[in-house]
This record gives sequence, C-alpha cells and structure tokens, in this order.
Amino acid sequence: MTLIEAPYDKKLKIVEIVGGHGIRRRLLALGFHKDNIVVLDSRSILGGPVIVRQLASDTSIALGQGVARKIMVEIIDEKK
Repeated sequence: MTLIEAPYDKKLKIVEIVGGHGIRRRLLALGFHKDNIVVLDSRSILGGPVIVRQLASDTSIALGQGVARKIMVEIIDEKK
C-alpha cells in the first residue's frame, strides 16, 4: 500500500520507493529509505500534505501527496 492509504498511528516499514533517481535521492536526503520505520501522524483532507514521523530519529516531516504516493509501506505486526 502507499503511504496515503496507510492507517494512522501504526508502525509502517518502507518496502519500496517508486519513482526515478531524483525522487529517490530527495527522499534519501530527508531520511526516507527502504526498511525505515515510520508512523503516519496526520493527513489533510482535500489533497494537503501528510505528516510522517520517523521513529529512528524521532523527527516529523510534511510530504506532499504526490511524493507520499511513491512510498510503498507495509504494516509491522507488533505481535510477532
């Protein structure tokens, strides 16, 4: 699922960043890379940005919806 489709307040693992070299490089510079653990904190209605918190560095960042659609995530099952 994409970051846009992900539920709130669940740990999410980035499994892939879909897109060209430029978008992957930009997200890597922001600290988003494969196997990174993030949490979706909020999402605006009407196409506004999403707020994503990186658990490793405990920082939050706003991403536009177009960029957030390029980040593929999976929910981490904490019961394992």
